[in-house]
Parts: sequence; structure tokens; C-alpha cells
Amino acid sequence: MKLPSKNIIVGFLILMLLAAAYSMLLEGFESKPELSLSDLVKKINAGEVRNISVSGEELKITLHDNSSFIAKKEPESSLTQTLANYGVSKDALDKISIQVEYPSGFVFWLSALLPFLLPFLLIVLFFWLAARQVQRSNIQAFTFGQSRARVIQPDSKKEKVTFRDVAGVKEAKEELQEIVEFLRNPAKFLDIGARIPKGVLLMGAPGTGKTLLARAVAGEAGVPFFHLSGSEFVEMFVGVGASRVRDLFKMAKRAAPAIIFIDEIDAVGRHRGAGLGGGHDEREQTLNQILVEMDGFEPQESVIVMAGTNRPDVLDPALLRPGRFDRRVILDHPDINDREAILKLHANKKPLAKDINLRVIAERTPGFSGADLANLMNEGAILAARENRKTVVQMDLIRSIEKVLLGPERKSHILSPIEKNISAYHEAGHALVAAILPNADPVHKITIVSRGRAAGYTLKLPAEDRHLYSRKNFLDELAAALGGYASEKLVFGELTTGSSDDIRKATVIARDLVTRYGMSDKIGPITLGERDELVFLGKELGVEKNYSEATAQLVDSEVARIMRSAFKRAQDVLKKYRKVLDSIAGKLVENETIEREEFDSILDSFGLKQILQSSAVAASR
Repeated sequence: MKLPSKNIIVGFLILMLLAAAYSMLLEGFESKPELSLSDLVKKINAGEVRNISVSGEELKITLHDNSSFIAKKEPESSLTQTLANYGVSKDALDKISIQVEYPSGFVFWLSALLPFLLPFLLIVLFFWLAARQVQRSNIQAFTFGQSRARVIQPDSKKEKVTFRDVAGVKEAKEELQEIVEFLRNPAKFLDIGARIPKGVLLMGAPGTGKTLLARAVAGEAGVPFFHLSGSEFVEMFVGVGASRVRDLFKMAKRAAPAIIFIDEIDAVGRHRGAGLGGGHDEREQTLNQILVEMDGFEPQESVIVMAGTNRPDVLDPALLRPGRFDRRVILDHPDINDREAILKLHANKKPLAKDINLRVIAERTPGFSGADLANLMNEGAILAARENRKTVVQMDLIRSIEKVLLGPERKSHILSPIEKNISAYHEAGHALVAAILPNADPVHKITIVSRGRAAGYTLKLPAEDRHLYSRKNFLDELAAALGGYASEKLVFGELTTGSSDDIRKATVIARDLVTRYGMSDKIGPITLGERDELVFLGKELGVEKNYSEATAQLVDSEVARIMRSAFKRAQDVLKKYRKVLDSIAGKLVENETIEREEFDSILDSFGLKQILQSSAVAASR
């Protein structure tokens, strides 16, 4: 439903105010009972009249009982003469307070002319609002091609960001320190003949802090920061994007030294010639203008163009050549030390309990980006406030990890006793297989409480940050992923749909082992299938089949063999340690959640702790 425009609402309010003023004006002229002169004389002689107010020929009479009347006197004579002619005695007249009012001519003329002027004023108001609307539309038409960049001035204390506000990314900050020094003292570089990069491309996964780091560069250098998104250039009108690019660079040159930051530049910087619009596509014209403007920069202009993207593979090569975005800064997910520093940074304004340990939280959050960690701290504070506590405790942050990873608890999702038993054995199967196999990630928590889209889950986290994965690690993780499937088949002799997501993820890993990582003995070190991408849509549409049907059959058989082998390994572990499986599942049915310490004590009660430690040492050798 379309809301009425602002001018219509203003006009309606003005109309209501005029109507209210008119009604208030009429209240002053509301009719009162009229009294004849003979009746007035009788009341005066009877001593009932307290006050008479004379306004021209009109008399306002107020009696002792506060009732009011109006009367008319003779126009040619005064009030006292008129009353004397009607036989009022002087003694009776002396007891009455007589006041003479001199009415304002404005009130009289306003009351007479307002009924005629009001419609005329409303018509004039309507045409004035219409003319103003047309004028505003004309102004918008002339300013349509102007840049809509948000500018952060260096003296803005509220929005200013420096490197102190950015935790982690040490290498990225060192790389960008040269940009800061050039903006502060460009003569230092120009005197020696050095040319500072015109463009800096920040590449990294979503939430790794690209925009924050760009703002920190401007804050450290003390220069204006022009910030806008790549999508803000493109409009449905031809030439608007290019016009906005020209206006943006013109503004930056006037404010030099300055920084221009284009967020999500892949919205306009994709490969040219691959779209559906051909050479006259509006997005391509905008990109062309960006390329021209960056070529026109001279070193002494002191304008640095920074851009952020999480899809550097789709950018046009002309953007990445030397002289444009010739410096690329990669922002990875933070390691454990960076995660701890980020958590401390976001904990500054939050009242934390004295025994809180952010190092433990950093250990339990591998793969979290800076934005995820900020959200984690915020969720922890929300949980504490929800429970009417003044400080954030360790358990608030631990619960927030699961909320960020999987979503909120679904307390309304109640399982029947049979489903609860199946879920308990399913999650116990995952946990036990992961604990027995030496190359699988350690188990931190098992629960059958629904959270997000998961009916239950086993939380496994690596002991340390990992960058390289071995074949043994993949095979053990595959067996752990199929542990729930094997547990259901072993205990109940029946399968449910609860394993569908596990099987899907395991199949993807098994196929990647064969076609991407070269970890199949039969296929060997070769990559099969090239990912085909339509650049204009920026979406992977499929995989090009660059191998024969015989190889495809071999790939399918290898994937099936790896999956069957993983299933057999999981089944063998569960058969061998069936009593441990029953104990874990029984605890889950009873308590619904098992933390790491309790899980380790269950394994220790069956004498598995020492066996697992010795096998882990042997596997590391």
C-alpha cells in the first residue's frame, strides 16, 4: 500500500488547524438568550441584575445567579438615558456595575470575511504545494547523477576509527601502514621517485573486517573517507552510474588527500563482455568510467582508492593490472590469538565476571570471523540481561557460540519418547566414533535439544587452527559423520531421515577427495570437472564434464567405495564399544545434554581414556 506524500499530510494538518481556529473564533460569537428592554427594566428594578457590559448597541447582562442574556439599546441615546426613559430609578441603577467595551475592528472584520477567505486560502495552498512538488522533482532530476557517497570527516570523534579499534590482521595493517604514511607525508615518497599504489583491494571472507580496516586507514591518516557500495552506482537509467563515478572522484580530488572506499566492488567490477546486456550494459559503462578515472590519477593528487570484495575471482582483469588496484591485501579468518584479541576488544564496554576466560572462548570458535565474534559477545550480553544479571559469565558466552553456529533453541520442538531414543543413539554414534578415531576432531558437546534446523547435534572442534588437511583426517571425519547412520542401523535395525544431512555432506567430501584433492589411489593426482560460472549472474551454474564416461563410472565407484569403507569403520567401532554407546545414549535420554568433561568421564569409566591417548600419540608419529 502506497503511503500519502509528505506535502499532502502537511496540507491536511494546516486545514485542520484553520478549521480549529475558525471554530474557536465562532465560540466567541455563540448565541445567548435575548432579553427585551422592558424585561431588563423589570429585572433591574427587582435587583436581579449584577453587571451590564455595553459594546456598541449590544448589552451583555449578567444576573446574580450567573446567568447571561443579551439585549439591544436604542442607537440614538446612551444606556442610562434609555433606562431612565423606561422608568429605572437612580438608586437601582447605582447598584449595577456598568462597563463600556470598545470592540476591536479586526475581530469584527475577521468574523465577517473568514467564511469567504477560507476557501480561497485553501485553493492557494493547494497550488503552492503542487508547485513545490514539481520544483523538487526538477531538482532531483538535475541531481540524479550526483554521487551519494557517505563522507566521514577526520575530525568526527563519533565515527573515527583507528588501527587500535581493529584487532588481529597484523600483516594487513603493516601493508596498509605505507598508505597512511603517504597520505600524511607524500613528499617523502615523491622526492625519492616512489609512486604509491593508486588502488588497494581488500580481499577476504564476509565479516573479516574489510570496511573497518579501510576506515581505520583514513582515521590513522586523518583524511576524509568517502564510502559507498558498488551497487549504488548502478541505476536503471543509462549513464547514471558513470555520472556518479565522475562526481565521486571530483569530490575526492577537491578534498584531497582523501580515501575513496567502494564496498562490494564486484557488483560493478565483474568481467566485461560476459553479461546479457552486451557492450552497452549500464554496469559495464560504470566500470569503464571507474577505469578511466583511476587512470587519470596523478601521484600528487593524494587520492587513494580502496575497495572490498569476497569474490576477487570474478573481477575484470583491467581492474587488477598495475596502475589501478595493484596492491591486494588478503584478510583471513583470525587465528586463536587474533580471536582472543577481538573478543577482548568487543568486551571493553561489557561488564564481565572476574573468572571469565576469553582464551577458552577463542579455542572453541575456530573458523569464526570478526563479525561472528562481535555477535557472540553481544549475544552473551543479551543472555545475561534476559536473566536479570549485571555481569556476563562464562556460560553466557559458551551458550552464545552454539546460538551463533546453529541458531536459538527450539523449546517448542518436543520429541516423542521413541524419537528421543533414536536421536540419543544417533548423536551418541557420532560422538563415540569421533572419540575413538585418532584423526577426528575432539568432541566438546552432545545434545538432543533442537537448535535452529538441527534436531540434535554433536559439537566437534579442532584442538588447534588447521590449514592443511590430510587424507587420514578426511577418512576419520567421514566415519564420524556416518556414525549416527551406523548407530541407528545397529541398534534399531531401521533407518530414519535424521541422517540425510550427514550423508549429503559426507558424499560431498568423498567426491572432493576423488575429483579435487587427488586422494584416490585408482584415479590418481588429477582434477576432474571444471566449475563453469556465468559471470553476469555471479552464480555457479554447474561443473563442466571434461572426462570420459569410463572415468565417470570409475569416479562413482570410488566415491561409493569410500562411503562404504567409512560406514564399515563406524559400524566396527560401535559394535566393539556397544556398552559405551548405550551408556552415552542413556545419559542423553536422561539429561539431554552432555558436556566435554562428562563425556570424558564416561569414556574413562570404561577404561578408554588411556587407550585413546596412546593411539593419538601413535597416530602423530
